[in-house]
Amino acid sequence: MTTVQPILNRTEIHQRLQIIFPEGTPHRGYCTRELAASTVFAALYVGAIEGSGVFFGPKYVYAMTFEQSELTDDASRADYAANVRKSRFEAVGRRWYRDTTRESIRDETLREGFVAVGAVVEKTDVPTTSSLPRYALTASFAALFDPALDSDAFAVAAADWQAKTLNTGAFARISLVRRGASAGGTEVRVTFPNGDSRGMKPGPSSEITKAVIEVFAPHFLQDPAVLFLSESGNKVVTRDDLLAKSIGLTIRADKNLPDAILVDLGPQHPLLVFVEIVATDGPINERRKQALERLATDAGFPLKHTAFVTAFLDRSSAPFKKSVDTLAWGSYAWFVSEPEGLVELSNDKKGLT
Repeated sequence: MTTVQPILNRTEIHQRLQIIFPEGTPHRGYCTRELAASTVFAALYVGAIEGSGVFFGPKYVYAMTFEQSELTDDASRADYAANVRKSRFEAVGRRWYRDTTRESIRDETLREGFVAVGAVVEKTDVPTTSSLPRYALTASFAALFDPALDSDAFAVAAADWQAKTLNTGAFARISLVRRGASAGGTEVRVTFPNGDSRGMKPGPSSEITKAVIEVFAPHFLQDPAVLFLSESGNKVVTRDDLLAKSIGLTIRADKNLPDAILVDLGPQHPLLVFVEIVATDGPINERRKQALERLATDAGFPLKHTAFVTAFLDRSSAPFKKSVDTLAWGSYAWFVSEPEGLVELSNDKKGLT
């Protein structure tokens, strides 16, 4: 093997992966964790790059040692590539991982991560049961780890790679998450279903709120209207008591009021939708759902005509991961970055249909 590309260390690769795969990238965790950096390092170490005729597999990653990774001369790298697949091979030193990481490398980091986003190619003529190496970094992806790239040149190259490689949906999702996460400086203008508009202070919460009113409501409700809307700090943005009373609901000033109350006037009996906006915390958990149910029943609104939605920026973001295990059964989760989908946490005893 002739190695033509110098190699960054694993820490430097890990740092670059955070930029190459920004917040909003599908399966971002699989592409940015340390195991992903180890995988890229191992591939570069043996020269498994598209067009080279060299391929690698999970063992190339979990057999790597701290000491071996520091031997970056061509001879050491060629020796590792030539011997790593041998049954009794052991590189000198302490391993990065145990053999049991094989499935995580293969199924998560490679197949669901790098292969899915176009960073790694896979040989299709190798049987799935074969232990032969089948993966290689795409040439364009491998080029992002050239040590000769300074920070500015790398940033330009990474942005170019994203634009050319990530599919339209993934790229749009990244753009939405970036916009929501960094929103600041200018007022967020929200347009209501009736055509009215209100200004909200800049920030991620307001960006999520805007998407709930302008995207979620018209997509999932037949004839949507906004009964109540607030922003962080308990400032009331809008409140429509006349419309609420017309459907038999009385909105009282209450600490349990959600961030937004929507109503669908399309069905024969209106549907009341309580929405919590989560930029950091505060999802509809079981305790919160019970409080909102009491709010509805106290106002004389039947629970069978109510729904509970927690709105997040993205399902790969920290706020969702932090709160997913606390979301109430019988509620929904919606994501700005994937607006056409709706996650239902069903506790229906009938099970799957």
